[in-house]
Amino acid sequence: MKQSAILTSASVASVLFFTLHLTDDIVRGFEKGVLWNLIAVPVLVIWLYGALVLAGRLSGYVIILLGSLLGLLAPLLHFMGKGVGGELARSNGGFLFVWTLLALAVTSLLSLLLCLQGLWKQSWRQSQRNAQTGVRANY
Repeated sequence: MKQSAILTSASVASVLFFTLHLTDDIVRGFEKGVLWNLIAVPVLVIWLYGALVLAGRLSGYVIILLGSLLGLLAPLLHFMGKGVGGELARSNGGFLFVWTLLALAVTSLLSLLLCLQGLWKQSWRQSQRNAQTGVRANY
């Protein structure tokens, strides 16, 4: 499977897990479920647009990079706070809550790593093209 297809799949999975997690946060009362929560909709649409439409382009990599960092933020905040064990883990749906956080962390980290690799390859290809044409970069 091509790296770009894996990156796209991991990004789409991250968006799915993020929506599941936000839904669970609202149902459990961690988030109030107010109009402000809908700010996630355009953010996730932009993340999907970067992964699906702008795949392989610099702008797509930047969007996926930012989305992946956002996706890593939710599990990080939950595990750094009171944690997700104890009463929360034993509650109704606790398994799904913790699993969604872990799945979001895995897919977001994979997206981040693949995105960085894609940016590195794109930068390397550009420097090779510049070397072949005799163009010097002005840094």
